[in-house]
Amino acid sequence: MIEVGLPSHRDLFYDGQWQRPQGGYVETVNPATGLSLGPCAEASAADVDAAVQAAHRAQRGWAGMKPVERAAVMRRFAGILRANADELAYLDALNCGNPVREMRNDAVVAATMIEYCAGLATEVKGETLPMGDGVLNYSVREPYGVVARIMAYNHPVMFTAGKIGAALAVGNTVIMKPPHQAPLSSYRMMELAEGIFPAGVLSIITAGRDGSEALVRHPLVPRLSLIGSVPTGIAIAKAAAEQLKHVTLELGGKNACIVYPDADLDKAARAAVDGMNFTWCGQSCGSTSRLFLHESVYDTVMDKVLERVRHYKPGIPTRMDTTMGALISRQHLEKVLSYIEIAKEEGATLAYGGQRPDDPELANGFFVAPTVFTDVTADMRIAREEVFGPVLSVISWSDEEAMLDQVNAVDYGLTGGIWTTNLATAHRAAARIQAGFLWVNGASSHFLGASFGGYKKSGIGREEGFEELLSFTQLKNVNINL
Repeated sequence: MIEVGLPSHRDLFYDGQWQRPQGGYVETVNPATGLSLGPCAEASAADVDAAVQAAHRAQRGWAGMKPVERAAVMRRFAGILRANADELAYLDALNCGNPVREMRNDAVVAATMIEYCAGLATEVKGETLPMGDGVLNYSVREPYGVVARIMAYNHPVMFTAGKIGAALAVGNTVIMKPPHQAPLSSYRMMELAEGIFPAGVLSIITAGRDGSEALVRHPLVPRLSLIGSVPTGIAIAKAAAEQLKHVTLELGGKNACIVYPDADLDKAARAAVDGMNFTWCGQSCGSTSRLFLHESVYDTVMDKVLERVRHYKPGIPTRMDTTMGALISRQHLEKVLSYIEIAKEEGATLAYGGQRPDDPELANGFFVAPTVFTDVTADMRIAREEVFGPVLSVISWSDEEAMLDQVNAVDYGLTGGIWTTNLATAHRAAARIQAGFLWVNGASSHFLGASFGGYKKSGIGREEGFEELLSFTQLKNVNINL
């Protein structure tokens, strides 16, 4: 077990220093025990305004630095993340409930994302346009100013750290709002990185609904992004529309994994389970929570799925041998359990799990076993609505056209998996599926440089590629008569 101390600071960080919140403090909780991990800052609207003003003052100086100089600062920050990955992983395991063994990679992924963006800082270029003799026409890409990024709770340090890269690389200053349910790793991250960035360039603001709304509506924040739920994304989009702010929204998913009869069934079954992200207790927007099995291989694949799912057992997140963590809160646990009951009432068959673990050590935590439902039909709520928990719905199919219609019948379109050994089948299905990120004979992986984002209610915009850097710039055209 990795053990470290809790962060010394639980305040807001802006203008280059720790600031006591006018909004007071709220408790943060260990999802594995239900016990408090102590008070954390709750920003008020006044706190948010002070942070935004500081970021606004700092932005011109940061944008005025040479891109290679900004990149050098960012790489220093990335180095600190790498050097302290174990400590940050422990805090995330303690505070968000994901297993520490897996979380050790999150800070490394964040560092890699920052380094990727730093390497592209000199490549955010404009162009010249031919206009004839005596005229020069060119375009330049300029930063928006102050960017606010609001993060989800399932990967606190990976999101809070890694998502600064694109906005900072092109000259914006950034206010990060870590998940209010799990802010500890973000506090520690800023303790470790204090003094690296010029004052006001990077701020950490923990806040509930009031502070978050103040950040979204602040007139000096023209650019917003969210990783979160669809209802939150809609609320942010509405507020942003009042001031015509630019937004990126990475939202929910009800993603499909499709197994064709010619697939490698061993690999497909493993991917069907691993793609559910049971390690995070299913709390992943990219989880392939709808498994479409061709009727000719249904029984064979189901046997393999039920065998594989036994690998995931809820346990104390800070232990290295734990394979599955806890849900983020008691409220979310109750939501997931309610969906399990709804599935039973609607006629689905509970094939595995579906209950809280009977281990006395886990009794006070927010745990639920990995859950698999068979005999699911496309009209059931667990086949249409995002549970954001460890609930896999298995649907049998025989007609490809009808199956693809069912895949696309939901409001979401984030990811999808296709399992087949036939290249024509793979391309045909990929062309039909309404989703922004697909795997053929794969599951769950992200690829740095390959833009990630969704169709329909799964979001607006793309991240993790060069397009993300460009999205944090405004295009200006200059026409000069010589």
